Amino acid sequence: MSIENNCWVRRIGKIITTAERLNYFCQKTYRAVRRHILELSAAATRKRFYCAALSGESAYNICINSDMTVSCNCQDYDGSGHIGDLNSESLEEVLASPKATHFRSILASGRLPIITCASCSDMRVTTPNEARHRAETWQMCTEGIMVENTVACPYRCTACYRTIAIESRRATHITLDDIRKVTTIIHKYGIKHLSFFNLGETFAAPDVGDQLYIIRESNPNLSISISTNGLLLNTVKKRDAAMLANYIKFSIDGIDDHTMNKYQRGASFSKAYDNMKQLVEHRRQRGITTLIIEWKYVLFNWNDHERMILQAVELARNAGVDIISFWPTMSPFYGISWRYYLKTFYKTLGEPTWKGREIRLGQPNAPANADKPRC
Repeated sequence: MSIENNCWVRRIGKIITTAERLNYFCQKTYRAVRRHILELSAAATRKRFYCAALSGESAYNICINSDMTVSCNCQDYDGSGHIGDLNSESLEEVLASPKATHFRSILASGRLPIITCASCSDMRVTTPNEARHRAETWQMCTEGIMVENTVACPYRCTACYRTIAIESRRATHITLDDIRKVTTIIHKYGIKHLSFFNLGETFAAPDVGDQLYIIRESNPNLSISISTNGLLLNTVKKRDAAMLANYIKFSIDGIDDHTMNKYQRGASFSKAYDNMKQLVEHRRQRGITTLIIEWKYVLFNWNDHERMILQAVELARNAGVDIISFWPTMSPFYGISWRYYLKTFYKTLGEPTWKGREIRLGQPNAPANADKPRC
């Protein structure tokens, strides 16, 4: 590479880093302001808070991270939501830990312990009496948990804060011994649902196939959901492993490399789309009827034009996926899809769901909210 090209690489790297830092700063500022408003509102109306995850009611937000620490939320990039460590504690001890107890106590006093609470789906507003009761009593999270099998990812999405996440973990990949420990926890407490993903790309783990086989072997009735960008789901062994799940979402945010790389930097539309098609074909060849495959299309103001959406729907139909869904987002702040909120086109697109809008293309008998976080 020439000296001139090297300079351009460094310059682009600085621009990307600056964009990530700016978005991270804006996100933290937004959450800090929202936290302040929520606390003032609670004080004015004599309300308090509690956390559905820390009460054991959520099927989503209690997350076992790649280093076996446990977070109370799925957006714990900096470790501020760590409530324990399965390297030295049981899951029950983690949920009863001083940190978890402290979080419940702060919520019951009408304050939010960390700024992530301000935008968390498991944060609840309630009466002072109910808040005190929730602070003192909780149950095991038998509805579901998350497992972050890796924090590595080949993409550098603008709002993912990959560097911060990696720095907050002691290990990039979960080990097979730790997976066996997680499997024992799932079996012991009769946990019903596993979200096998979080801040990394599930199929970036070199032994992801072994991980899923170990989990499924001991928990045949467990419902497993996976979210993937699809880039590394590219071998027969990984496709066989994917067959052990009940639900797989492919996050492909565009119809070509140009639209995808505005957010999913490092993406290849052709590779991700082809891997999605191959998984559908692999499912057909294996005669699997229990796996639902969805194309998850996050909406930004550069990929939300009507012609793009219609083309995506046609591509989804050609790929043979069961569902294509369209998800509005508030991050990055400069990418908000105003067309989603203002255009009548979106009000007639498929059906409204907790995700945004979705069009069901296959498996008509599949439950409509099979992958919905029950929280």
